[in-house]
Amino acid sequence: MTSADHPRLAVRSPADLIAAVPYLLGFHPADSVVVVALRGRQVVFAARGDLPEPGADPRPPARHLAQVIARQGTDSATVLGYGPADRVTGAVDAVGQALDAAGLTVLDALRVTDGRWWSYLCTEPSCCPPDGTPYDPAASEVSATAVFAGQVALPDRAALTAQVSALGGPVRVAMGRATARARRRLAALAEEADEPALVGGRSVRSAGVAAVRVAFRRHRRGERLSDDEVAWLTVLLTRLEVRDHAWERTDGRDADISLWTEVLRRAEPELIAAPGSLLAFAAWRAGYGALAVVALERVLAAHPDYSLALLLDDMLRQGLPPSRLDGWPEVAFPGVVRRRARRRDGRRRPTRRSA
Repeated sequence: MTSADHPRLAVRSPADLIAAVPYLLGFHPADSVVVVALRGRQVVFAARGDLPEPGADPRPPARHLAQVIARQGTDSATVLGYGPADRVTGAVDAVGQALDAAGLTVLDALRVTDGRWWSYLCTEPSCCPPDGTPYDPAASEVSATAVFAGQVALPDRAALTAQVSALGGPVRVAMGRATARARRRLAALAEEADEPALVGGRSVRSAGVAAVRVAFRRHRRGERLSDDEVAWLTVLLTRLEVRDHAWERTDGRDADISLWTEVLRRAEPELIAAPGSLLAFAAWRAGYGALAVVALERVLAAHPDYSLALLLDDMLRQGLPPSRLDGWPEVAFPGVVRRRARRRDGRRRPTRRSA
């Protein structure tokens, strides 16, 4: 099953919605405020933010979250706060007020903790008892449907971050040696090329195009790239013309996400900017906003001025939907690349998520 094959999850109650949230985000939220937005009766977007620190004003982050939701063309939303009442209530109220101000209907506002949920909008003890309503996600039809369809909800956001972290041990040692060989190879290429070719960058670009082609082809066949192939690719990606070539050919396919995840995790720390940004772009295009966010966090922590990462970070913070780039890469490189054929199977993009 690919990321475009997400099943329709039938949400008929607050308990069903609570069970669905981890699969919308990709992980189980904690100390969070989550907004699940709908267009009509269809869930089209889910966004998450950290609960404000004690004593902090919850209104600025609430307004930002509401602005992100409003940009999705949605008309209603439910707000869920995960954590103790003294931290959740103010944040949920602030988000609800911001959504109201943005013209969206707030269907419900819930607090979720310790296997129980409370509604801030329901005052009927018969359906919303003061001590909360117990729920069991494992017993939900929503969870069963998602698991049967192959969807995964990681235990927490830290587990998602671990999926883009550097591999250590023998892998790190082997990649260090392979990267040293790749740097010597690039230096030799520069020495062998004649001066006009160096000025135009044609020799390096040709090597980069070949390396990108091999990486995509082999990964889509399910083959693992060798240490030398990964190292050579990461060294070449430091050249903008090579990085942009790879960017043009990166979409939201599972194979693209898998490739750039592997390259990012195996790359030497000083070479993660390009593969991490390409992973973020692929994840965002596929609707995996949370994965895109953690990839960018790793890149920007090491390379705070990397322009592509900053561009993508801004797009995510604004809540720009992936549909803005339908027709990629021609929409960004008109007259330079050919329009890609639409998917033959006509599958839709999945629900979009943001961390």
